[in-house]
Amino acid sequence: MENSHLLVTLAAALGVAWVGAIAAVTLRQSIILGYIVAGLAIGPYTPGFVGDAVVVEELAEIGVILLMFAIGVHLSLRDLLRMSRVAGLGGVAQMSAMLAIGFGVGMLLGWDSMEALFFGAVIAISSGAVLSRLLDERGDLDAAHGQLALAWSAVQDFATIVLVVTLSALAEGGDNLAGELAWSIGKASLFLALLLPIGSRVLPRLFEIVAGFNNREVFILTVAAVALGTAYVSSLFGLSLALGAFAAGVVVSESDLSHQILGDIEPMRDIFAGLFFVSVGMLVDLGFVASHLPLLALTVFLIVVVKGVIITALIPLFGFPIRTAILTGTLMSQAGEFSFLLARVGREAGAVTENIFSLMLAGSAVSIVLTAPLLKLAIPLSRWFENRWPTRANMGTMELDVHPMRAHAILVGYGRVGGVIGEAMKRRDFPFIVIEQDQRVVQKLRKQNLNALVGMADHAVLLQRARVQQARLLIIAVPDALTTRRIVDQAKRMNPRIDIVARTHSEAERLILQERGATETVIGELELAIEMTRFTMNRFGVSSFEIQAMMRRLRQPNQERYVE
Repeated sequence: MENSHLLVTLAAALGVAWVGAIAAVTLRQSIILGYIVAGLAIGPYTPGFVGDAVVVEELAEIGVILLMFAIGVHLSLRDLLRMSRVAGLGGVAQMSAMLAIGFGVGMLLGWDSMEALFFGAVIAISSGAVLSRLLDERGDLDAAHGQLALAWSAVQDFATIVLVVTLSALAEGGDNLAGELAWSIGKASLFLALLLPIGSRVLPRLFEIVAGFNNREVFILTVAAVALGTAYVSSLFGLSLALGAFAAGVVVSESDLSHQILGDIEPMRDIFAGLFFVSVGMLVDLGFVASHLPLLALTVFLIVVVKGVIITALIPLFGFPIRTAILTGTLMSQAGEFSFLLARVGREAGAVTENIFSLMLAGSAVSIVLTAPLLKLAIPLSRWFENRWPTRANMGTMELDVHPMRAHAILVGYGRVGGVIGEAMKRRDFPFIVIEQDQRVVQKLRKQNLNALVGMADHAVLLQRARVQQARLLIIAVPDALTTRRIVDQAKRMNPRIDIVARTHSEAERLILQERGATETVIGELELAIEMTRFTMNRFGVSSFEIQAMMRRLRQPNQERYVE
């Protein structure tokens, strides 16, 4: 049956994706690598079954839409705006620099000027799908480098509109470039101007109404329809599908039902996002790679090293610590879906030869494969840089009270969790010092006459300035598990008697932190479940004494709470 072609391709793509995922997990590698290798297996450049690349790409596009919508839901508009200045100015500077470098390299290699321009554009763009997947795998979506990378990627996506219009017009010899560019930017701006104020009122209310039906199927259908529908509408205004879905997700994040929306969309997101990385693997021509290794190595060097270094160098200029700069630069040192789009635009316009097109695709695919292992290397590297050069710019300045502070608390992180704790301590006039890596948050706290330091609290020097030897309590409210471990180690070495309460996300990490000396560890999801249990027991008439005993049992480690 001819109409079974879609089913065969989908079954094959999901089958090899499953094998690749199992292999990656078994070998302790990023699951992205498993998907890309799986794509190679059914691609047109390897023997055996060949999947329909067009079908897989169309399905993969759904995955990118759902992935970016879910990432938008996880963020809030406030978080995104907080990073807008550095992402806007830095993103434009980085893309301009990479365009110039790519163009210059292309001209030195003897390419046509249009080929060099397209090459520069392709290597200037990073993949929002790749970095969001990596952040999700590591649980770093709430970290400063995660939010900054996503905001930076959004700026790049918007700039892609300008690049597509400009390069298409130049390749086709259009004589009204300014008019076309103004029209495209105007349409895109109109979409965002309508979506943000109107969507922020309509979409959350829509989900509240649908939730009132108490039907999970209807709710899931609504989530999928909003994500895909908004992406489609955004394409009518000239935006990419991914950017439209991301913007819709950011708007929906203001809803009280955002957690339910995330929970319902995640299974669909993971399936189709896997197909995106399979489609990347299908693009890689191993024969071309083998015969053009020097050119491929140069392309990968420009995407990974040069772009990563430029981004890393720009971020500290806006007051961010070196650790955030290195991790953000590493996350952005790849190319992805919009690079593929620009490469196709160049080929379809006849401005890019088949060899240069294959080079762009192969270089982008290899950069994606390298991102996960490079990120693992970047974590200790960023720590080494901060320990080696704990500059005043990274650690800020702080005017403490005239009388040395004693028996105080040190609060690490002043985000959604730390901010609540800080407000509670302010109301009771408890003495505390904040350590926060976002300089703007620190400046705001200092205006409120609160003691605050800029930087990461795993620095011995920074903990000393926060008077950890005299502190009563250390509160670690940052989401990064590795950073939390290092802070606990440093604090316990400097003050063995200090009490430490730390935020964590798993039972295994809780045990690790307690072995290192943490007095108390709090698992966010567990506390949510306990509060809901308390309310449930109360409604069934269980006594307060019995409820408290139940709460204590649930908080004990190694409890069998889950049914497999």
